[in-house]
Amino acid sequence: MFRVVRHSAIVVILDVRPELIDALSALRDRVDAARFPFPLPGAARARRTRQELLTQLDDYLVPRLKSPEAPLLAVVGGSTGAGKSTLVNSIIGRRVSASGVLRPTTRIPVLVCHPEDRAWFADPRVLPRLTRTWSVRQRTRADEDGPDRAETERSAAAEGRPAELRLETDDSLPRGLALLDAPDIDSLVTRNREMAAELICAADIWILVTTSARYADAVPWHLLRTARDHDVTLATVLDRVPHQIADDVGGHYAALLAKAGLGDVPRFTVPELPESAGGGGLLPQTTVAPLRAWLAHCAEDPAARQQAARRTAVGTLDSLRRRLASLAGASAAQHAAAVRLARAAEDAYQSAADTIDTAIRTGHLLAGEALAHWQGYPACGPEALQRTLTDELAALLRTETDAADERIAEAWRRDPTGTALLEAPDTRPDRDRVAVAARIDKGVRRWRQTLADLAYAEVRALRAAERPPADPEDVTALLVTVVLGGRAGRAAGEQLAETVGAQSALSLCDTARDRLDDAVAALMGGERERRLAPVDRNDVTPAQQSALIATLSVLQKER
Repeated sequence: MFRVVRHSAIVVILDVRPELIDALSALRDRVDAARFPFPLPGAARARRTRQELLTQLDDYLVPRLKSPEAPLLAVVGGSTGAGKSTLVNSIIGRRVSASGVLRPTTRIPVLVCHPEDRAWFADPRVLPRLTRTWSVRQRTRADEDGPDRAETERSAAAEGRPAELRLETDDSLPRGLALLDAPDIDSLVTRNREMAAELICAADIWILVTTSARYADAVPWHLLRTARDHDVTLATVLDRVPHQIADDVGGHYAALLAKAGLGDVPRFTVPELPESAGGGGLLPQTTVAPLRAWLAHCAEDPAARQQAARRTAVGTLDSLRRRLASLAGASAAQHAAAVRLARAAEDAYQSAADTIDTAIRTGHLLAGEALAHWQGYPACGPEALQRTLTDELAALLRTETDAADERIAEAWRRDPTGTALLEAPDTRPDRDRVAVAARIDKGVRRWRQTLADLAYAEVRALRAAERPPADPEDVTALLVTVVLGGRAGRAAGEQLAETVGAQSALSLCDTARDRLDDAVAALMGGERERRLAPVDRNDVTPAQQSALIATLSVLQKER
């Protein structure tokens, strides 16, 4: 997968086949499409993992593999007040990043590189989500005894863009190395925390800065363990250590690192000396000299440079299997939740459909006012009989729809995902019943009109055959009574047979029942789909899990 190629002054660290880049691009698209909307255990972690993967693929892995000769990027990260900006300023030898007591100090990340490497980091292919602003203060060695030559230019594209990266150049850094001062990883400002995590994921080298007072905190150790799990090139700085206890604190910190499997990580201690208070916010050069020398070694020594970049790239690639498997597992859980919710809705509406079918077959609708109209027929008139029977049908559908919705709500309340969806305005149990009733009434009227159309067509056929004439409204009323009256409607069937003939009556009744089944199925199915719309909108399908697994398989094959 990788090989080292030497070209005069340039060392190409990674020589990668195009098929691997294509596999990573496909994997990136699948990760980008993955969604974890339901509030399940592990969903929040899956969303974070997804974002970390996208950031690392976009900002680090793919650019590094496409441009292996690009300068190394070392991101300096740490907790609030750890002294990251002061450390970066002291390595450079001048103030390139704001430092002070106000928190957060670093609001806009600052990247410092050698002037000849500026083009690499000005290119939007590197850290593409950040808009560049330039404050180019290039110092040459000939200027060290005189005033710095300053030039300020600002990208017009940066106007109005909140996510920015400020670029600085300084020839005190070796060519092939850039330092990036990131926001606090535990900042109270959410965007700062997110940006810190994104920038660290974009680094060839992670430099974690902590202090003698906070080196055992959970936040820096989370980063250290992440670096260990991804096998990235890592260094840690124990900053602001009182010189009287530097050996004790350093020894304890080293023991903690060893216990966590990080004993081989380069560790630098910056003592808090009396002279640290002066120097215009810069640390004495002796305190940062070991770290500066290690960074220069990583950039200038071909073997060290190869090791730094290759280790992080390979470690990141190796970590994809575990991280993609985690996303696939979370996808399976999301789909299982969607299936549970859908099954509850389907069961509830199937129960409603069974109740409706039983009520019609047993003649439940031919009761009360409808029965009175039938017993007084034809004196009451065909319109009144049709209306009362279809009103009974609409009332039955509304009742069973409400009952189905209540069963769904009861089942969903037992599920954390269902509970969350029920809190949405369009899925509450008290959703707009007026709209539901209007849709049902409209569907029932449409079915009644269908029966009227059948009756009028049958009467026209009788007239064409010169058979005894019939009133189409009477035919419609009898047909409605037969279909909705169940066993109690048999007498209506006999009258219909006398009116249009036995064979025609049988055919009309069969067609009317089929149309009723279709109408009820369409109405109940529509209400079920409306209830499931919040689930369906999240588009949680088994395809998401299988796509993640498939693209990971292709990537492993190409490696």
